[in-house]
Amino acid sequence: MTTFSQRLQKLLSSPGPLTLDRLIRDFAEKSFALLFLLLLALSALPLPTGGVTHVFEIIAMLLALESVAGLKTIWLPKRWSSKPLPKGLQTTALPKFIRIINWFEKLSRPRLSKLLRKRVAIRVISALIFCFTLFAFIAPPFSGLDTLPSLAVVILSLSLIFEDFVLLLVGVVVGFAGVVLILALGDIALKLI
Repeated sequence: MTTFSQRLQKLLSSPGPLTLDRLIRDFAEKSFALLFLLLLALSALPLPTGGVTHVFEIIAMLLALESVAGLKTIWLPKRWSSKPLPKGLQTTALPKFIRIINWFEKLSRPRLSKLLRKRVAIRVISALIFCFTLFAFIAPPFSGLDTLPSLAVVILSLSLIFEDFVLLLVGVVVGFAGVVLILALGDIALKLI
């Protein structure tokens, strides 16, 4: 059986431009989770991005709302979905990210997978993804506070892809830790002002 990282690697090495439309088509049942993963991966790194990732976070929130609404296929403007992904993303970032996904694949296994396939569970997880992405979005730029909520979205996405309830729990804990940190430091900053 082909693993998720192998499928992604095969898609990267195939001829022709890699577009969002192609990713959505090739990973139909897991396309929402894959896009959440790709959109929040940069924010999940402990690097200051200076607000550049806000665009990705807005797109992720819109996709999360689509999933909460029960849409089974992703709706994106045709102009966005047919545009080839940047070369740097295809040649540098994604291959490195595939190694990280491969590491998670080795640790995870299907646990309570039937539960994670239910529409209600997917909607609840999508609502959590929306909330954590919103907190990553409102975190002050250059603060690094967006890292934990974004990492939570990445882990929640992987839990959907690998159908692993333990990863889901880890993602929820990381996400709530990030939210508490943002709220606590925000409260301290307001008191100082």
